[in-house]
Amino acid sequence: MAALRSALLLLFMIVTVIPYALACLVWAPLPLKWRYRLTIGWPRLVMWAGRVITGMHWRLKGWENLPDRPAVVLSKHQSAWETLFLPAYLPREVCFVYKKELNRIPFFGWGLALLRMIPIDRSKGRDAFEQVVRLGQQRLDEGRWPLLFPEGTRIPPGKTGRYKMGGALLATRTGAVVVPIAHNAGECWPKNSFIKRPGLITVSIGPPIETAGLDAEEVNRKVQDWIENEMRQLNPERYAARE
Repeated sequence: MAALRSALLLLFMIVTVIPYALACLVWAPLPLKWRYRLTIGWPRLVMWAGRVITGMHWRLKGWENLPDRPAVVLSKHQSAWETLFLPAYLPREVCFVYKKELNRIPFFGWGLALLRMIPIDRSKGRDAFEQVVRLGQQRLDEGRWPLLFPEGTRIPPGKTGRYKMGGALLATRTGAVVVPIAHNAGECWPKNSFIKRPGLITVSIGPPIETAGLDAEEVNRKVQDWIENEMRQLNPERYAARE
């Protein structure tokens, strides 16, 4: 039954993403604010389908911690689920920092490219990060929130990846606060797994971390400490054998 439900969800995503991507091209001349609201309709649709078809429910914890000011969002990365959920439900427009090569992906990449996020050319090394800072500052000035996954890749539940410095550096260079986010989406939508499991995904938003007077290493350490401690609260059974 889980395989059938997962196949139905995949079919739903394929059938809906193509017309949505074509619609993105049609409404490309509209103001960015309108384009963003229209485009995130697809992630919201996938969240609905995930709940109805496969039984993946979700709840929010710490919504009151979200600041009404410029912020850099740094999130745990376990799944494809959060890449859809966060832009769909956070109260401000978010902009991913991502490899510019993703813009070449048919349909999905087209819609991404039209949202003026922060694509980077990793072949440029140090210059690539300076591009992130420059574009990140522009997006913050526009009232948008840069969104990064400091572990860089999806990490299985119960594991911790190396927290890279890019997000913390962006926050300290721009003076924005950091919003840390923990979640356990990998329990229902595992990395590289076709099977999607029913269950309750908790998305936990931490208190903003002020960056004034701190260097990037201190900010990065605070982010990792909060996220990983919160992960132990969300799924203590994953860490019990290690402690």
